[in-house]
This record gives sequence, C-alpha cells and structure tokens, in this order.
Amino acid sequence: MPLWRAAILGFQHLLAMYSGDVLVPLLIGGALHFNAMQMAYLISADIFMCGVATLLQLKRTPLTGIGLPVVLGCAVQAVTPLSAIGTQYGVGAMYGAIISAGIFVFLSAGWFSKIKHLFPPVVTGSLITIIGFTLIPVGFQDLGGGSATAKNFGDPKFLLVGFLTMGIILGLNVFAKSFMKSLAILAGILIGTFIAAAMGMVNLNAVGQASWFHLPQFFYFGTPTFEWSSILTMILVSLTTMVESTGVFFALADITGKKLEGADLKRGYRAEGIAVILGGLFNTFPYSTFSENVGVVQLSGVKTRKPLYFSALFLILLGLLPKIGALATVIPDPVLGGAMIVMFGMVGVQGIRMLQQVDFQNNNNLLVSAISIGLGLGVTVYPQIFQALPQSLQIIMNNGVVIGSFSAVSLNAIFNLQLRRKLAPGRAQMTTDTQPKTTD
Repeated sequence: MPLWRAAILGFQHLLAMYSGDVLVPLLIGGALHFNAMQMAYLISADIFMCGVATLLQLKRTPLTGIGLPVVLGCAVQAVTPLSAIGTQYGVGAMYGAIISAGIFVFLSAGWFSKIKHLFPPVVTGSLITIIGFTLIPVGFQDLGGGSATAKNFGDPKFLLVGFLTMGIILGLNVFAKSFMKSLAILAGILIGTFIAAAMGMVNLNAVGQASWFHLPQFFYFGTPTFEWSSILTMILVSLTTMVESTGVFFALADITGKKLEGADLKRGYRAEGIAVILGGLFNTFPYSTFSENVGVVQLSGVKTRKPLYFSALFLILLGLLPKIGALATVIPDPVLGGAMIVMFGMVGVQGIRMLQQVDFQNNNNLLVSAISIGLGLGVTVYPQIFQALPQSLQIIMNNGVVIGSFSAVSLNAIFNLQLRRKLAPGRAQMTTDTQPKTTD
C-alpha cells in the first residue's frame, strides 16, 4: 500500500475515534471545574497519549503489543468514577488510582490471558454483538444533537445532516470502487461537515482559542497520592476495560484471519497496562482498545496495520499542536452520529457473523447467547436499575458490555464446560470398552 493511501486511511481511523476520546477530558475536566488553560492541556496531552498508547499496542515486542490494527483511547467507563474520586479526594488521588490500576493490569496480564478457553465462539460472538449494539444509542444521541436533555434535541436539521452523512457512507460503499470505497467513512464525515457548515452548524471558536504548541509534562496537575478505595475502584474499572478489549481483540482477529494465542493476549493486556501507567504519570486517563475502529476495519476492508501507524503519528502531532487538533472538534455531533450508527452496526453484525459458527441446535448455546445479549442491551437502556446498589458495584453493573460478558462466560461454563466434564468419564469408558482386546 502506498504511504499516501495509508496516511489517508489512518486519518479516517483518527476521525472515527476522535470525538469519543475528546469527550472524556471534557466531561472530567468540567466535573473538576478546570479552567480554560487546564482544559487545553488536558485535551492536548490526552490526544498525545492516545498516539503513544496506540503505538504500544501496534508494535509487537517480546513483552507488549497485540499486533492487530487497533486504536487506543480513553476508557469512557472511567468518567464517573474518576470524577467522583477527583471531587472527593483531589486530583492527586485520581492519578494515583490510575497508576495503580495500570500496574494491576500489567501484572495480571498473564493470569487474564490464561482464561482464553472461556471465550469460545458462542461467548466472543455474543460479546462482540453486545459491544456493537450497546454503542448504537451513543450514535443516536449524537445524531439528535449530542444532548438528549437539550431543548433542540432531534431538531430536523440535525437529523437531516446525520442521515445525509449516513447516506453518503452507504452510497460510496455501494457505488464507489477500490480506494474510494475504503474511504467511505472519511468522505461521509467531511462532506457532512461541509453541509453542516453551510447550515450554520460549525463553530470555529475552539480553533482560534487553542495554542500552537504544547508539550505534555509529568505531574502537570500535581503529584499522585494513593488512597485505597480510589485504587480499588479503578482496578474494578480496569477489569471492565480488559473484558471489553478481549472482545475487540477477538473481533479483529476474526476479521484479519489471525488466530490469537494466550501469549498474544498477554502482550495486549501488558501494552494497555503500560498505557494506563503513562496516563497517570502525564496526568491524563486510563486507555483501552477502542471498539469504534473495528467497524472502520470491517467497512474499509483494509486489514493491515500500516494506516494505524499513521493514526498514531497523527494523534501524537495533534497532541503537540492543539490548534490543529482543535479542527477535529468542530465536526458537528449529528455528522458523527450518522457515521457512528453505521460503524457500530457493523461491529454488532461482525458478532452475528461469528455466531454463525455456533451450533444453535444445541439449546445451551441458544440460552447463553440469548440471555447474555438481552442482559447487555437491557442494562444499556436502563442502567438506573442498579441505582440502589453501592457505588463500587454500580461501576461494574451499569456497563452492558461487562454484564453481558460476565453472563456469557458464566452461562457457557455452567451449561457447556460443566456438561463436557460430566460426559468426559462416560466417553472415556466407552472408548475403553470398544478397544480391541489382545491376548498373550
């Protein structure tokens, strides 16, 4: 692949994840009442670290790197607990908890990678289906304007721009050929943004206010402190991101035709652990593998890592040049929403494709998949169902991906693994009985 094509495809990956990544510093910085200068640092440092974290995961070494076409970004499930920790115990405790969680992920990578047998196709297919379909509401929220509580949510002009963006992506996939077809998402976002600008929906103030250059620093907001309940909370959050990353790893392995071994998973978890530690040191956030980009890989048909290296490079440059990086923030929410619905739908369907390998004549497999997908989608629609539980449990229970994953793994272990163990002695006896007997 020529470098210029890889660079354009890498930019497409960047746009697919950029809004979701910028959202995390905006939410946490707002909750902690950061001023404009602090917010500018937080966003630029976060984007820089996304590039570094992506490089750690792309490049396989003896110690780290899953070696799949992945992009890493802020773990959105960390927003609520980090905001609570920062408000109650201070920013230092927040970053101390992130560093501790990163160390936990790195040290537990070997143990976590040994549970690969718990993720057969019925589990991984269900998990990836849940990941895709639980993200669809995020796309619809952006399609309606970004905030469901806003008075103009669902404004016809928002819907028009969002559906036009979706239509452009679909049209290019149907009628375009070769390289242009692989750029359908990028073209849809750019054309949608120009249409939105003509309708007065693009604001360039953020570009004018951003500085030209900013270098990330260690402990910019203060020295980390270590508070046990905050550390425990972030370890729980890290477990949820490891489960989600596992699903993304298997989805990308299925798309690219690579068979994942325990050693691959171990390197992947270690890379994320190091990324989380660096996030705490540079006073940013914990990082995990973004599921958004699975849809980009599937839709573009480009399965090599070369474009992702460009994505990582672009993220690092944007982190150093906040004014240029701010250009990506002017993309209207409805445009991103239209693109997200297509991408997240593709992730969900990728899970369904994996479920085609499963024998659903076996009622146990049917129950594992049906109940797990149902629970994952149900919690996503009504997360407040667990509001009476302690805050530490809500962190886990409010995440549809985690609930669905836990259900799939547990039910598969109960229905299938236990059943195989019970049948194994009988099968062994039958094999022995049918062996030809020899005489001296």
